[in-house]
Amino acid sequence: MTDAHDTLPTLPTGYEISADAARIDAARVHQWLSTDAYWAMGRPREKQDRAIAGSLNFGVYDTASGEQVAYARVVTDHATFAWLCDVYVDRSVRGKGFGSALVAAVRDHLEPCGLRRILLATADAHGVYEKVGFSVLDVPEKWMALGRQ
Repeated sequence: MTDAHDTLPTLPTGYEISADAARIDAARVHQWLSTDAYWAMGRPREKQDRAIAGSLNFGVYDTASGEQVAYARVVTDHATFAWLCDVYVDRSVRGKGFGSALVAAVRDHLEPCGLRRILLATADAHGVYEKVGFSVLDVPEKWMALGRQ
């Protein structure tokens, strides 16, 4: 079996990933998520801004124009646990490995923290996450949730 670290797609030439929160285009992220992401449809801008402010944020950027083309955020204590969420790739660049490369960069950024686990939820992108080592929960009946399901 190959290691997920060895089989990742790389970003196309001319793009870079950054965890610099100052580079996040909050208006663009809100537009993407509130109008095109099934899990965040209609999310108010104020709520999205609070989510960005309270999270570790990642963006993929065109190095020539500086335009942001993808986004992901992580809610974490940097010690034991992380929740990967709001992963979004602009429709204009989908299918080119941006999602897998972004998720791999998030995973690698968090690796030095020694987290026990990184969780996420997805209805339709299992393949993207499996490429970087995620798998379905072994014992999902141990997990519970509070709130809207």
